[in-house]
Amino acid sequence: MNDPGQPIGDEVAGWSGAKRPSRTSMEGQFCRMEPLATERHLADLFAAYSDDTDGRLWTYMTDGPFNSIEELRSWMEPACAADDPLFHALIDLATGKAVGMAAYMRIKPEHGVIEVGSITYAPRLQGTSAATEAMFLMMRRVFNELGYRRYEWKCDALNAPSCRAAERLGFTFDGLFEQAVVYKGRNRDTAWYSILDRNWPPIEQAYVNWLNADNFDEHGQQNRKLQELIAAEQKGFE
Repeated sequence: MNDPGQPIGDEVAGWSGAKRPSRTSMEGQFCRMEPLATERHLADLFAAYSDDTDGRLWTYMTDGPFNSIEELRSWMEPACAADDPLFHALIDLATGKAVGMAAYMRIKPEHGVIEVGSITYAPRLQGTSAATEAMFLMMRRVFNELGYRRYEWKCDALNAPSCRAAERLGFTFDGLFEQAVVYKGRNRDTAWYSILDRNWPPIEQAYVNWLNADNFDEHGQQNRKLQELIAAEQKGFE
């Protein structure tokens, strides 16, 4: 029995849990996210990842680099069969080729918490509209379709590009977990970021505005940055 004077968390009225993500595709205007499948994606991904000649793409990943297509196959086959993490291949609609991966992971429907991780974008994908849209598609499914309360992003605190990406995409820095992981024989301090369901509406609208055709010039360059649009929507939402 609770002490009447002891503080407790706010009641989550009507909460019955979120849904588990399904193995179905998510399609946008620049890319499609589809469940990772060895037979469909292996060759394209190996070719795209081969552009990373110095292996920097895998510095902060627990696996990789993959020096042969058979090494990548050995990793992909169990990854494709797993439900958590649930991997998706990013298909560039301009070419029809798989050029990256990302996964839903640490999926806790009972708590309404889910993480996006193992984001591995080939060099040709990095900095493109498809790269950003893929993250929006995954966010939108989490909040609009599945009913999660918290969407997380975690990375090595030394991975400055990943930290910058989280902030640009609308995630809020939650804190640093020191000595959280040992991987590849070295320490990792983990930086935690999140988007909460109550903060999602202005972020969603900012993405919609950013993806609008009017936001891109004839060369496909953005007129307004995503971070600028998120800040404007959040200010109006206050």
